[in-house]
Amino acid sequence: MEHPLGRTAASEATAGLGWRFLLGTLRTAVRVDSLAHGAQIARMVVEAGGAQVDQHLRIDQRPDQLILTLQSTEHFWVTDRDADLAAGITAVVRNAGLDTDPDVGTDRRSVQIVELAIDALDAAAIRPFWKAVLGYVDEGDHRGGDDPLVDPAGQAPSIWFQPMDVPRPQRNRIHFDICVPHDEADQRIAAALAAGGRLLSDRRARAFWVLADAEGNEACITTWQDRGD
Repeated sequence: MEHPLGRTAASEATAGLGWRFLLGTLRTAVRVDSLAHGAQIARMVVEAGGAQVDQHLRIDQRPDQLILTLQSTEHFWVTDRDADLAAGITAVVRNAGLDTDPDVGTDRRSVQIVELAIDALDAAAIRPFWKAVLGYVDEGDHRGGDDPLVDPAGQAPSIWFQPMDVPRPQRNRIHFDICVPHDEADQRIAAALAAGGRLLSDRRARAFWVLADAEGNEACITTWQDRGD
């Protein structure tokens, strides 16, 4: 039986393996030479995953890389089985002369997950609209209220609803949350500030930093840290 891991345990379980813990998943990238080469590596990775690989692994294949994501479809979270799979997949990839690499601190974008946050006075009233207009589904056992919505194809950002007590007409009501590897956050924030952004708040760092562009539109850089286990 598989067991969900806490945030710290999930991150530490893959230390040195080239994976990063992001929003209940483990994620990495493998650089390849072509679609054909990527397909060959993907086949090896799937075979290494064994009989339960369909319940844990997602692969996004591009001509220059594979993005690999591990998460239990039973728990909608990282489990000890996912950590074991990460270790096995890394061994197979390295044996093929490649590496699992989150691209932290490089000129390539690191692995990340983007969410869309919508401020709401009554999330239950607007949630059905967003579910219908985007063709989204409930996340796991969540069924309503202010629970998140997800793209059933796993391609577009998930949506969550942030409660408001009173209207805030001078503040943007929809913002992006960009979940990055914990060791990528400082670099990403520095780049945003250098590009004309402003730091509005680091009160909840390292869980999240609130940034804004020159016109006040907000975005958050987030990590798994300082959220408890």
